Amino acid sequence: MPLRHLTPHDQRLFHRYGRGPAVPVPDPLIHRAVERHARATPHAVAAEHQGATLTYGELNRHADALAARLAREGVRPGDHVGLFVRRSLPMLVGLLGILKAGAAYVPQDIGLAPAAQLTHVVRTAATRIVLTQAEYALRVPRGPRVIALDEPLPYEPAGPLPAPAPDDGCYVLFTSGTTGRPNGVKVTHRNVANILLTEPGALGIRPGDRVAQLLNVAFDMAAWEILGCLAHGATLVIRGRDIPAAAHTATVLIATPTVLSGIDPAACPRVRAVAVAGEPCPRPLADAWARRAAFHNCCGPTETTIVNTMARHDPSAPLLTIGRPTPNNTVYVLDADRRPLPIGEVGEMWAGGDCVSAGYLGNDELNAERYAPDPFLGGGRRMFRTRDLGRWTPDGHLEHLGRTDDQVKVRGFRVELDSVSAVLERLPGCARAVTLKRDDRSLVSFVCPADVDPAAARHAVAEALPYYCVPEDVMPLTSLPETDRGKIDKGALLRLAHERVAVAR
Repeated sequence: MPLRHLTPHDQRLFHRYGRGPAVPVPDPLIHRAVERHARATPHAVAAEHQGATLTYGELNRHADALAARLAREGVRPGDHVGLFVRRSLPMLVGLLGILKAGAAYVPQDIGLAPAAQLTHVVRTAATRIVLTQAEYALRVPRGPRVIALDEPLPYEPAGPLPAPAPDDGCYVLFTSGTTGRPNGVKVTHRNVANILLTEPGALGIRPGDRVAQLLNVAFDMAAWEILGCLAHGATLVIRGRDIPAAAHTATVLIATPTVLSGIDPAACPRVRAVAVAGEPCPRPLADAWARRAAFHNCCGPTETTIVNTMARHDPSAPLLTIGRPTPNNTVYVLDADRRPLPIGEVGEMWAGGDCVSAGYLGNDELNAERYAPDPFLGGGRRMFRTRDLGRWTPDGHLEHLGRTDDQVKVRGFRVELDSVSAVLERLPGCARAVTLKRDDRSLVSFVCPADVDPAAARHAVAEALPYYCVPEDVMPLTSLPETDRGKIDKGALLRLAHERVAVAR
C-alpha cells in the first residue's frame, strides 16, 4: 500500500486534499460546444479584431469549408496540422477547422518564431499541411502543403467527417526543452474539455461576456482564452498591439502575471473574472485585482493541460496559494522516492487524473522521466512530474514554493529563488521582483519600478532570510523584459547582470 508509512490522519488528508471533485464533463470534444452555440445563436459575435467581426454562424460555416478541404487533402483523426499564424479572425477559422477535421492543431506565431524552430516543429509533429496567412506563406518551411486561410475557400458542406476519439490529440504545443530544442506535447480532447467545460476552469464564461485574447497562440493559456471563450458562446476580443485597449472592454482576462502587470485594474471597469498562471504571481498584483474581480491564481505546466490547480484569492487571506486540484484531477506532494509526504512538508508536486497529457512526441526517454504509472489512482492511469515544489496548508490548499530547478546552491547552501523574490515583493513600492543565481557565490535580484531602493531591498531580505539568501546586487528596472509568451525573460536579465559586472571591472 503506497500510504502505509503515513499516519491514519495524514492518509485521510492525502485523499481529501489531493483529489479534485468528480464532475461529469458535458462533452469530451471541445469543438462540439462551439458548434452548439453556432446553431443556437448564429448571429452572435464570436470574435472581433481591429474593427472586423465574425459571427458564430460565419465562423462555423468557414470552419466547415476548411474541414472539408482538409479531409480532401487526406487529413484524418490522429493527424497534426500546422497553424502558423498571427492573431486574426482567420486564426480562429483555422483552429476550429482543424478540430472539425478530427486533427490536432499545432500553433506557432509565424511572425515571432525563428525559421529553425518552425522547421523543428514541422519535423517533430510530422505536419503534412500547414495553415497560414497569405503574406506569411513564404516563411513556412519547405515540405508541407501550405493553405492560406485568408484566401476564399468555396463553401461546401463538410459532410460526415470522422470524429476524433476523446483521447485523440486536440493540440500539440512546444515547450522549452533542456536540450535547447522545444519538446512537442500532445494534449487530448479529454484533457481540454475537462478543464474548459467544468468550473472553476470555465471561469463562469457565458454569452454576453467579452474574453480578451492577449497571449501568443503557441502558449497553452491562449487555448484557455480562445476555446474557453468560444465553447461558452462569448465574444473573443483579439488584441492588436495595444494590450490595455483589448483589456479595457473585457469582462474576463486570462494572462501571465507579467502581462497582467501591464494592465491597470482601474482602466478595466467591466472585468469580473481574472485568471493568472505560467509563473509565480506577486502578492500585490493578486490583491489589487482581487479587490475588483474574482481573481484565480492557478498553476500547471503544459503537460497537465493549461492548469490543474486553481484558487480564488481573497486579499485578506494570510497566503496566496494555488488552491486545490481542478475537477477529475489529483495532486500528490511526494518525496524523492515518490512517496507521499505528511501534510505540511515540502515536496515535489505530481499531477494525476484527466489533466495528464498524452506525452512528448518522439521522446521516449523524456516520457519515461516525467510520466509514471499512478499508484494512487491505479487502473493504468499515469501521473506527471511537474518539478514544482509545494506543500499542503493545514486547511488543504497548495502553497507553491518554486521549482526544483529554481532551488540553487550558493556557497554550499540551498536557496529557493522564489522565496527571495517573495520577500522583495512585500517591500512597499516594489511591484515585481525576480532573483537569479549569478555564480556559485552570489545572487542577483531585479526589481521594478526603477525607484525601488536597492539598499532597502537587501535589508528586507537580510531581515527575513538567512545571510546566504541576500542578493549581492539589486538592480531596479523600469520594467522587466518579457519572452514572446508573456513571461519574465530570465536569460535577458542574466545577460544584464553579467554586463553590469563586466562594466564594473
